[in-house]
Amino acid sequence: MRKLMVTTFVSLDGVMQGPGGPEEDRDGGFEHGGWTVPHFDQHLMRVMTALVGRGDALLLGRRTYEIFAAAWPLAPADDPIGAKLNSMPKYVASRTLDRVAWQNSTLLAGDAAEAVAELKRGEGGEIQVHGSGNLVQTLIEHDLVDEFHLLVFPVLLGSGKRLFAKGTIPAGLRLVDSATSGSGVIEATYERQGKVEYGAMGPETGNW
Repeated sequence: MRKLMVTTFVSLDGVMQGPGGPEEDRDGGFEHGGWTVPHFDQHLMRVMTALVGRGDALLLGRRTYEIFAAAWPLAPADDPIGAKLNSMPKYVASRTLDRVAWQNSTLLAGDAAEAVAELKRGEGGEIQVHGSGNLVQTLIEHDLVDEFHLLVFPVLLGSGKRLFAKGTIPAGLRLVDSATSGSGVIEATYERQGKVEYGAMGPETGNW
């Protein structure tokens, strides 16, 4: 079974919309596009280079695919992230696209959750999902995510599409790695681990 990892830039209040630029995603009148940019430094570039470098395939929703397909083929040949993204197999979940032109891209047919589950049952290494907010909601709802790699930026946005939105199923997670960048970005990696456990605390329970 292949591992599926979701990596996301997220604000402290859980927003993942439009991290890379003002025009990236204005759905719902979103006015805060580009909120990650002032916090990006060489440390975070090294983190993302290492993360992308370990991937074996890329799984994207339509919007993120179109953004990536327009930008990354223009990257210099010696750009390690660009070289990796351009060469690796890419799978696109979309109800509206009828063709995908970026090299090594395949359009997933039929129900996205079923197609991704079948992809995970195949041969190969880690499948990575970057951005792709709508697709991520489907993956979370169907319990298809094995690992979350979150970069939590020190900003509050108040509105926008959230990573854990309506449809998120209760799930237990285990923190396997964490660090903080010089610009205050928290890097946290969580693995899927069983169900949510419950308890009670307070003086009357002895758990205090």
